[in-house]
Amino acid sequence: MTDSPLPAAVFWDMDGTLVDTEPYWLSAETRLVESYGGVWSEADGLQLVGSSLERSAIILQSRGVTRSVDEIVSSLTDEVGAQIAESVPWRPGARELLAALREARIPTALVTMSIGRMARQVVDAIGFDAFDVIVSGDLVANGKPDPDCYLLAAQQLGVDPRQSVAIEDSEYGVAAAVAAGMATIGVPLHVPLPASPAYTLWPDLDGSTPADLADVLAAHRAGVVS
Repeated sequence: MTDSPLPAAVFWDMDGTLVDTEPYWLSAETRLVESYGGVWSEADGLQLVGSSLERSAIILQSRGVTRSVDEIVSSLTDEVGAQIAESVPWRPGARELLAALREARIPTALVTMSIGRMARQVVDAIGFDAFDVIVSGDLVANGKPDPDCYLLAAQQLGVDPRQSVAIEDSEYGVAAAVAAGMATIGVPLHVPLPASPAYTLWPDLDGSTPADLADVLAAHRAGVVS
């Protein structure tokens, strides 16, 4: 560990990074497709990890779901939200790192492709004021892997994305954060991330600290990624 400067801000993905909701989404997708006589597998669901809900809805339509994109997004959100209300599946170390960032007075943003009401449901369950900004999928025209969501969050925080760190679990999310110029930490969960010089891979967030994020940012700025 070095005495590297702390990040200007830390940007968090939600599904798969802050909370392990991917099984909830898979369950909701399966129920919806099967209600129209189709088949939906775990492999099908994993292909959607990190992508926008609109893109996911279009793929579900191709499997026989005859609802509109907005209706599909609303239906999936309702079902996943009901499962979250019963049990919030926090990722190990995530809330602890968020609390440490707040103590260090480092601004934070949640950047998710889930819609706003679900993002707020998860944020409200954290138990403390964890985020300064929430950018949800319904606030941007282009979802991940486009960087718009991260650039909007950085603009709202008033920080330089190149002096910031993003934490993601999926290829779409990592691509969006890297394209925004952020030092990016990939913490894969249900879908592996390939090693790449564009980002740093961590096995999980358990025991991580703001100083660890500062080291990742310093390595990124020096052109060295581990």
